Amino acid sequence: MFHKLTENDAFRFLTVVFIPLVILVFVQFGLGTYYRTVFILFFINVILTAALNLTNGITGIFSLGMAAFMGIGAYVSSLLSMPGQLKEVRIDGIPEVIKNIRLPFLLSVLIAGLFTSLIALVIGFVILRAKGHYLAVITLGLVIVIKNLLDNLNFLTNGAKGISGMTFYSKLPVVLIAALIILYFLQLLKKSTFGRSMISLREDETAAESLGINFLKIRLMSFIISAFFGAVGGALWAHIMRAIAPSMFYFDETFNILEMSVIGGMSTLSGAVPGAAIMTFLPQILSSFETGIDIFGVHIPRITGFTAMVTSVLFILIITIRKGGIVREEEYITDTLFSGRTYTGIFKKETWVDFVNIFKEGR
Repeated sequence: MFHKLTENDAFRFLTVVFIPLVILVFVQFGLGTYYRTVFILFFINVILTAALNLTNGITGIFSLGMAAFMGIGAYVSSLLSMPGQLKEVRIDGIPEVIKNIRLPFLLSVLIAGLFTSLIALVIGFVILRAKGHYLAVITLGLVIVIKNLLDNLNFLTNGAKGISGMTFYSKLPVVLIAALIILYFLQLLKKSTFGRSMISLREDETAAESLGINFLKIRLMSFIISAFFGAVGGALWAHIMRAIAPSMFYFDETFNILEMSVIGGMSTLSGAVPGAAIMTFLPQILSSFETGIDIFGVHIPRITGFTAMVTSVLFILIITIRKGGIVREEEYITDTLFSGRTYTGIFKKETWVDFVNIFKEGR
């Protein structure tokens, strides 16, 4: 029954487009700032997870460097978009040339992405010849290097204290549109000749190279594109948090993004959505156990680290029981979102007739 439903245009439209849209409208206009902030963080996590899935799942590069690219994007976009007087107050000894630059938010995000891509190009050209766990360790080392640079470039980053006072640009409509554009671009990329080359390298490097696919070129381009969108996610994150420090872009964030990728489904773009949803909303639900909660008149005392324990157990269960993640190989969400059939099919009578008949057959 469920398989038939997922093939029905009405069901796809309702589950992927209509119901989420109703929820988002309610969150935007009917709920408070806290709930909007959680949904904003969810869409930023979707961007970061999709960017990681491009390299780790689709291309077969096991990179742990997303937090580093996120940090670069956050700092560069913040420095470019903040007013000069505020930069002078927040950062001791900031160079005049940096202080006097103030760009529109979208332009600062774009430049942050391009700057990060340039760094990824230089680094990737050197490290992407490594494979497997060797590459994972190298990219983890990249996170350490970037974090230490952010700690010590006091005249730009204000050191370990970080910088604050960024304008709140990352509103819900902004991050929603950004997430949709990025997912659409990555979907087109995956279905292109270049995307098929990435997948073929993941499946069998030797066979792919024998067909003339340039091993280093494909991996490098995937790494650069992933870094660009990771920086965009970091820039959006900085302008919702409005305060950043090097410690925010270290191991905790590295493994948080990795958990979202693995739980949702590393080999798909659609997997970014359930992975980000679980790792964004579940901690909010479980946070009550960290401070103590009453359930049906029974007081449950404070359980320190309860959220981390639950998410860790979930991570282990996904790896052992459902290795491909929640979504596995299906691109149900992105295929539905970006297919014209989803929006034209709902106007056909037979679509709704089939929808009703499927439920009748399932009884």
